Parts: sequence; C-alpha cells; structure tokens
Amino acid sequence: MDEPVPRILADLHALANDSTVESGARWKLAESGRQLDANLVHLPAGRQIGEHREPDLDVVLVVVAGNGIFGTADGPQQVAAGNLVWLPHGSTRDLTAGDAGLTYLTVHKRRPALQIKPAGR
Repeated sequence: MDEPVPRILADLHALANDSTVESGARWKLAESGRQLDANLVHLPAGRQIGEHREPDLDVVLVVVAGNGIFGTADGPQQVAAGNLVWLPHGSTRDLTAGDAGLTYLTVHKRRPALQIKPAGR
C-alpha cells in the first residue's frame, strides 16, 4: 500500500477569479479515502443562501475573496477576504454576498455514506 503524500490541490485565488462558474461550487475536494469535505463556493453580488441550521457538523469557512454579511442569532456580522469563521453545529445562519460578490471555502468532517438497513431497525 502506498503511503499518502501531501500535495497542493488548487490555487484558491485563481479559482476565486474564475468567471466560468458564475455561481455555486468552483472546486470540491474529491480525493478517495478522505475524511473531510471541502468546497470553494462563489456567490455573485447580492445573492443569498437562506437561513439554515447544520445539526450535525461544525464547519470552518474561509472568505477567499469579496465580502458579505452573515446572519446569526446574535445579529448580522460583516465578513471579508481573509476572515476565518467557525460555524458550530446546531447554529442558525444565512449568508448574503456584498457588492463584490463572495467566494469562500468550507471545510468539515465528511458525512458517512448513506446505508440501506433492513426494515425494523
């Protein structure tokens, strides 16, 4: 069995400036055997991710480019390129991209694959 080797996966600044994907995921961690999930997401100016709650996973979010506003239970929080944000499991939040749009990387533990279980369990 080959020993795992660390490697560079992507240039986040280049991906943040890639206009071929106008909105949504510009990159996903897809390596086999991984224990994490990661996504680089771009929201154009004014676009929003509605209020939601992640019940099971903590998420780390890194703002790569642009700015925006996080809606939280404590009120809105401004975020900008370079900010590192912790989204604890169970927290409610929403996100609105600012005038420059918003590109961010999320990282969290990989969810286990769905499994089919026999009836009655």
